[in-house]
Amino acid sequence: MKKCFIAMMAAMLLSMPAARVSLACYQGDARMAHGKKARPKVKSLEVSFNYQKQAGPGSNQYAVWIENEKGEVIKTLFVTSFTTKGRVRGNEEPMRGYVKRPNCVPTWVKTVKANDLTDQQLDAVTGATPQAGGKQTFIWDFTDQQGKKVKQGKYRVIVEATLYQASDIIYSGTFSTQDNAGNVVLTSKLTEPKESHQGMITDVKAVLKSGD
Repeated sequence: MKKCFIAMMAAMLLSMPAARVSLACYQGDARMAHGKKARPKVKSLEVSFNYQKQAGPGSNQYAVWIENEKGEVIKTLFVTSFTTKGRVRGNEEPMRGYVKRPNCVPTWVKTVKANDLTDQQLDAVTGATPQAGGKQTFIWDFTDQQGKKVKQGKYRVIVEATLYQASDIIYSGTFSTQDNAGNVVLTSKLTEPKESHQGMITDVKAVLKSGD
């Protein structure tokens, strides 16, 4: 009987270190899980580029907008005033700029269906063309044109600039509202490869921001 008791105690003592190790591992894992920070959600998209005004007519017009996966315009962040309002000289009749000058950011005009929009709707997204060079910045807060939050998913940011007459350049990139904060990869397409007005917009960037 005494031998059996001693054997049982020895077995218990041998098993205790393993139990302590297992408990320590469990406690360490629990601390790690408790201390692990959740990845912050992105809250906005910042679009920026350097703008330098160009000489001559048929230039200095641009638009910035967001599309969904279907290619539908979710929100226009900005379009230059000549595009939507035109410019009246002398006895000329008032006319939207893209009507008077069809080469004026034609992709935006077609995609947004500008002819179906009222002057008031266009005014809401229109701004003056900068008279001096400098960085231009636009923020998308994940809302549509009516100010309602969009659904989570993939979207496309587009920057279009009319460099000179029919010369046009488009920067675009696809991203998700669930992506990590950071740069969105942009590609560009230029209609006139040797266009001398390419310096109109440079260093185009789109960056997802977490807001932290």
